[in-house]
Amino acid sequence: MRPHHFMACLLALCPLLLSAQEDLAQEDLAQENPVQEDLGPSARAELAKFTSGLESLHAQFRQTLTSAEGELMESGEGEVWMQRPDRFRWQHAGEFPELIVADGERLWMYDEALEQVTVREQSGQPEDSPLLLLTEPEGIDRQFIVTELGDIGEMLLLELKVRNAQAEFERVLLGLRDGQLRMMTMEDAFGMRTEIRFEQVERNPQLDPELFRFTPPTGVDVLGGDAAEEP
Repeated sequence: MRPHHFMACLLALCPLLLSAQEDLAQEDLAQENPVQEDLGPSARAELAKFTSGLESLHAQFRQTLTSAEGELMESGEGEVWMQRPDRFRWQHAGEFPELIVADGERLWMYDEALEQVTVREQSGQPEDSPLLLLTEPEGIDRQFIVTELGDIGEMLLLELKVRNAQAEFERVLLGLRDGQLRMMTMEDAFGMRTEIRFEQVERNPQLDPELFRFTPPTGVDVLGGDAAEEP
């Protein structure tokens, strides 16, 4: 059976990718995460460096999905584009091509193999998205319990455990180095693990607005009622 876990994760993550919210007060952050002795470079500092001034992003990625037993269930590669405040395009190639587009009003998911498009309103999505971190690192303590896991040589690791028991994921790992996001790993309650490795990351490129527009191909099934009409 074809695994749909990766597509489900993107539906949960994408809508808040570039959402903007007010920062938490510094005293609130201090209560949630007491200041610790400076022991050198931290993943959180690297995350702040990466997100500072981030308005748009383009990157290649490789992703894998493994079971709780460590079995490789799916792998592939693709390309991602992001534009503040709420535009997103995630194109996944491979055996099961998939495309997800957030146009500011709607979130479109196109499964090419199934010849099916699912559409939903972009607002009102869960607020526990790990990709929320890319533009709101100061607010992560509101949604996650944050722990520094240290330097593994290749990357500095930041662990985030979701506070919301209804979230799609229980645990997220971010790998950063030299002010760049290198890796994002998401684990659910069943031990399923989605790992995304980012490559050739471009910060603040000029992006074509057409990247964030989507029209369902002729002949495909569109699920989502009235929201399926092109904005």
